[in-house]
Amino acid sequence: MALADLSTVRGVRDAVASEHISAVEACSAAFDAIDARDPALHAFNTIIKEEAIARAAQLDGLAPRDRGPLHGVPIALKDNLCTRGVRTTASSRMLEHYVPPYSATVVERLEAAGGIVVGKTNCDEFAMGSSNENSAFGPVHNPWDHERIPGGSSGGSAVAVASGVVPVSLGSDTGGSIRQPAALCGIVGLKPTYGRVSRYGLIAFASSLDQIGPFTRTSADAAVILGVLAGPDPRDATAAPEPVPAYASALTGDVSGLRVGVPRSLFGDGVDQEVLTAVEEALRVLSSLGATLVDVELPHAGHAIPVYYLVATAEASSNLARYDGVRYGYRAPEAKTLQSMYFRTRDEAFGPEVKRRIMLGTYVLSAGYYDAYYLKAQQVRTLIRQDYERAFAAVDVVAMPTSPTPPFRLGEKTDDPLQMYLADVFTVSANLSGLPAVSIPCGFSKQCLPIGVQFTGRAFDESTLLRVADAYERVTNWWKRRPPTKSPS
Repeated sequence: MALADLSTVRGVRDAVASEHISAVEACSAAFDAIDARDPALHAFNTIIKEEAIARAAQLDGLAPRDRGPLHGVPIALKDNLCTRGVRTTASSRMLEHYVPPYSATVVERLEAAGGIVVGKTNCDEFAMGSSNENSAFGPVHNPWDHERIPGGSSGGSAVAVASGVVPVSLGSDTGGSIRQPAALCGIVGLKPTYGRVSRYGLIAFASSLDQIGPFTRTSADAAVILGVLAGPDPRDATAAPEPVPAYASALTGDVSGLRVGVPRSLFGDGVDQEVLTAVEEALRVLSSLGATLVDVELPHAGHAIPVYYLVATAEASSNLARYDGVRYGYRAPEAKTLQSMYFRTRDEAFGPEVKRRIMLGTYVLSAGYYDAYYLKAQQVRTLIRQDYERAFAAVDVVAMPTSPTPPFRLGEKTDDPLQMYLADVFTVSANLSGLPAVSIPCGFSKQCLPIGVQFTGRAFDESTLLRVADAYERVTNWWKRRPPTKSPS
């Protein structure tokens, strides 16, 4: 079977189930693709070939009745998801040699469903970044143009799927880190509702914002993966006890009567015209399918970026306090005093962006500034969530661009953190509100760079999001486009 036939979860699963190929052959095809493409893309930090092939051989020996919904499917994991016995670095020198003694709940669930983990993907250090240029191990390159960013922080996971190495990967999304790279790489990226998927085993960035979700080629594949990942977990108190619906059954292709909210007042300065044109055309397509477009207002959305970068950095400064050189991770050598060991460990092992966010977060939590910054940010966060609640009284989903621009060039914004932060302008509100959101491909720029449209839904209503995305995919071909074999740059 040609590699292109293995680009979707259902394609691999059905090929293995029909014995057209074996799990070992599907897994081997993924490693062949890594060998051929990853030297130019740098999507992977760690490859686990021997273990993966051995697991695939075990799966091939199972009787059909014992096979799960992901039987034989190769999967890549963002390198901030703990995997027992496999190096997990968060793309940081601080954890460069860390090998967890346990696996994240999502990893256990993927493997229980028959998935095969083939490697850990590069990301911005501790998931802090919008371009995947903050990794301690070097940047990831966009497969559509190797001189451009793939988006962040889950850039390696997005590239692993976009380049055809694996049909699915997992990322984490704290302010857009699944949806933004999905848009910039031309694939599907789903951030579930906060609490829909267990965070146990995820290396924390901002605990009230972090959520794990899939990258896939199609919304139908995202539905399959979410069905495996979702559900309560006694090891994560924030994992919601909400029942998990049969997401695939929601993919009817029918959006007649569905109301799509469009906050056009947000589509202003800083949004690339080609992005606006592609998104407006996507809305026109949905309208032609029977959906109703409704203008909505999100009056506090303009404050989302400063609110996010106060709340997220405050939580990061607390979560990253554990990396002190005492218990695990990097320890500065030859420190003369305990205080010197603390200072040198954190100075030597954290990168510039992580240090910037720790310092900002520590400042806004400090005495005399807590009320003025962190408390005020939490109050505005509530207003942002209430804006969405009012919008959802009139509509079923809210549509907007995923990223204000197509992927920019590597190094273009590294000296201007504020401009880099604005890359998240359309994505952070879903995290602040805890709402589900999905990005799907909706076009390309004149330079053949991907553009994505984002749909945000009511809490725990991923079914509607996936139905809208799937209906759009059925009548368009953007999701079928593949990057060139060689970068055009």
